[in-house]
Amino acid sequence: MPEPRSVAALSWRQFRLERTMFWRNPSAAFFNFLLPLLFLVLLCAVLTKQSDRDVIVPGIAGMAVLATTFSALAYNVVFLREQGILKRMRGTPLPSGAYLLGIAGNAVANTAIQVVLIVVAGKVFYGIDWPQDVPELVLFVVLGVVCFASLGVALAHAIPTFEAATVYVNVIFLPVVFISIDAAHDPAFLRGIAEALPLAHLIDGLSAAMVSGEGLGDEWSALGVLVVWTVLGVALAIRGFSWEQRRG
Repeated sequence: MPEPRSVAALSWRQFRLERTMFWRNPSAAFFNFLLPLLFLVLLCAVLTKQSDRDVIVPGIAGMAVLATTFSALAYNVVFLREQGILKRMRGTPLPSGAYLLGIAGNAVANTAIQVVLIVVAGKVFYGIDWPQDVPELVLFVVLGVVCFASLGVALAHAIPTFEAATVYVNVIFLPVVFISIDAAHDPAFLRGIAEALPLAHLIDGLSAAMVSGEGLGDEWSALGVLVVWTVLGVALAIRGFSWEQRRG
């Protein structure tokens, strides 16, 4: 069994490799970084009231967390599995944990960069002050990353082929974003759905940390929903994970 120090060093090397491959894929960089920022610019160009922007900026930050973890990992895990890369990597001396940590670390790095970009854009261009509660912001981002990353891996188990991944991911991603960014103003039926899902609660937590300055004492329900979804996501991700291709 590899020593912990060896696993950490190998995880770091795999993480650096994942970062290099990510930046060599322009389409991945676009969808991870530019697309959420494009949504931010377009929505703030249409919604010019500061009260609307106070909703949109945390909402786009939540969408960025969803995109860089849930969507990205669902695509990547299916691609790696169906191309036989997971199976081949498992047969190498590289510990499985180090390989998976490198992939997960890449998603975490993308999320951190994206949230920082949105916070800076909100401050510089859209009248949002610097986050009122940085520890609360970090807590919700970390919990959101774990929650949506695990759900993305869990979804990958249900996707039969890489060609089908776009449909599977977008049929969840787009409606969830649509009903969650401003759930308080949704019709009652859609609001009920949004409140049962984790994204709206992540956005509530980010809004509290970035805009209103409300403490964790006012966000226990949001934390609770995120924790429940995280536990469910981790359980499903572990239970269904496979290194083998679904097709020959």
